[in-house]
Amino acid sequence: MPDKPIAIASDHAGYELKQLLGEELERLGYQVLDLGTDGAGSVDYPDYGYKLAEAVSEGRSDRGVVVCGTGIGISMAANRVPKVRAALCHDVTSTRLARLHNDANVLALGARLIGREVAKDCLKAFLETAFEGGRHEKRVAKLG
Repeated sequence: MPDKPIAIASDHAGYELKQLLGEELERLGYQVLDLGTDGAGSVDYPDYGYKLAEAVSEGRSDRGVVVCGTGIGISMAANRVPKVRAALCHDVTSTRLARLHNDANVLALGARLIGREVAKDCLKAFLETAFEGGRHEKRVAKLG
């Protein structure tokens, strides 16, 4: 279990899934740093992608989860911040490989594209899978 909380953030389209994932993190024993949004009212996804990415980049959290309707926009925003490797995942396999090969430190999910149980399975894989290192280290270093 990490010493630092897992950061989570979403726009309005991802709000319900963010809430579910925050509850799942707490159920699993993790501390949660919820960076918003705080409701289903319309907001701009880049604001929340940046906010979460800055928390990871600054070391307030080692890992984070971002959610918007598709996961595309919020992952693009997060990846603009140094030290952040946000991976848009749609299933357990893509999540596991994002950790194993790319050392992803932010999981991006699309609330309109995946179901609640798949999202929870992705979260679990994201938390439990370690970076493989080895031949992947030099490639990840080039990201950054």
